[in-house]
Amino acid sequence: MIANAKKTVRELAVELPNAARVFEKLGVDYCCGGDVAFTKACELAGLDPEKVLAAIQEAPAAAAPAQDWAKTPLAALARHIVETHHRFTRGELGRLEFLFSKVCAAHGERHPELARMQEVFRGLSTELQSHMMKEENILFPYLAAMEQAVLSGRPCPRPMFGTVQNPVRMMTLEHDSAGDALRELRRASGNYSVPADACASYSELYRSLQTFEADLHTHIHLENNILFPRALAMEAAAA
Repeated sequence: MIANAKKTVRELAVELPNAARVFEKLGVDYCCGGDVAFTKACELAGLDPEKVLAAIQEAPAAAAPAQDWAKTPLAALARHIVETHHRFTRGELGRLEFLFSKVCAAHGERHPELARMQEVFRGLSTELQSHMMKEENILFPYLAAMEQAVLSGRPCPRPMFGTVQNPVRMMTLEHDSAGDALRELRRASGNYSVPADACASYSELYRSLQTFEADLHTHIHLENNILFPRALAMEAAAA
């Protein structure tokens, strides 16, 4: 499929596996800012849209995904998000907090940006833990029940939150907040530039933060760009 510059970043990321990989590498926001037109998103990232399109076209073909999440049942997609991304996030939050404490104690005096980064990360950690609990205990179980009702030809159960639009709006706002925190961490670290006096733990902290960022981008992409739009469309069709 040829990349179409008239589409949104979300549409390209969903349709073209190579696009999401290129966006991640070049710093184009395809998860929280997925509804932005491709050309506008490139401008916001300080990039030439034509060159980004060329990079997508020239990127090595990605291996076919194990699942086509745009067609997979909502319950299965939600389960994948929990078992893959929520599990990874929870494991890394504790490990990164430990690394922050260790690195700040050893290098904080010479690198004051570390204190600000630790503060931002702690806020992000608190927000993500609450966010994931709300998805796992409220939103995702309802989406599975709604989908089962639709497939069985039964009326959808009445949600405690009135309409799926309400929690989706809240989850999307929290995704935006997480995206802001990720950008602040990257800015404060100078794009994770490891200083010359860094120890092994310092280098590992920055490497792990970049891995955490990339996984959270994929996590948010699956929700904002695939799960939530499909859930809203299903609710509207069943009304």
